Amino acid sequence: MQETIMQDQGGQVPVEQRALVSTERMTQAERVALSDQRMFEAAIELIIKHGTQGTTLKAIGELAGYSRGLANSRFGSKEIFLRDLFMRFDSHWKFFLRSYTDNKTGIQAMKAAIAALREFMRSEPTYMRAMYILWYESLGHASEIRTRLAANHNSYRKDASRWIREGIENGDIDPAINPEQFAVQYCSLIFGTVYQWLVDAEALDLDEVFAHYEQAIIKLLSNRS
Repeated sequence: MQETIMQDQGGQVPVEQRALVSTERMTQAERVALSDQRMFEAAIELIIKHGTQGTTLKAIGELAGYSRGLANSRFGSKEIFLRDLFMRFDSHWKFFLRSYTDNKTGIQAMKAAIAALREFMRSEPTYMRAMYILWYESLGHASEIRTRLAANHNSYRKDASRWIREGIENGDIDPAINPEQFAVQYCSLIFGTVYQWLVDAEALDLDEVFAHYEQAIIKLLSNRS
């Protein structure tokens, strides 16, 4: 039986027809944005199932509900499509992080960043899993994604070292702490924790893991003078 979801003048309008009417009312830009979003969502599902090597533009278009050639027509190549997916995730994560860390310095900024990661892992687990697959699979060859990933890691270390320097300046953090070296250690723990969680999420209690790390950071960084 065909699914129906609304009535018009006493008759029932199929869901497919309603979707068509809704799409027809969109502007061209809105239709493009919607199709892009659906294709990116389809790509995330396929990457988790098959990895980036097993994910094709044809499969992305079909799973999104469009023609098999739409993704190729829109983006030109899988590398460009994956780059755009990478950039969307990166933008989303940075906006999320800033919402926690803006106007914070020192230990408070570090605690806020930890809280942001914990909540992002809870709210976007599928997205994160797909992105980490994309990131790690990019390491085996030279690519724009690998170059952008290196720049992102550099940016993350700079953020962490800046929080430390600001904390030292305002007397919050022990001046003996080396900001750059601590930033490397901080990022290592963060990315290592996410990696372990992706491998076996049931093995980690995120609340306990991050609460313990927060306590360790406070103890390590606090200025005792």
